[in-house]
Amino acid sequence: MAARGRGMAVPIRHHLGDERAFGPDELDAMGKAFAAALAKLGLHDLKDPLTETVARRIIHAALHGERNPIRLTEIGAGGRE
Repeated sequence: MAARGRGMAVPIRHHLGDERAFGPDELDAMGKAFAAALAKLGLHDLKDPLTETVARRIIHAALHGERNPIRLTEIGAGGRE
């Protein structure tokens, strides 16, 4: 499955497992950050193992309070945490 473009969120829920700590707005921000980070890294195949790493970085940051989608994108793409 290819990542979606044009600002649409890529489902990050698949990577959350049983995590229920996030509301709809947070999930939307995380999904948009996930899509943007994948685009920034040139990852288009959601089956690529690197997409799991990107998702985990975003989820970890969100669990520790980060809610800014731009920062979540930077973190997901491997920037500073």
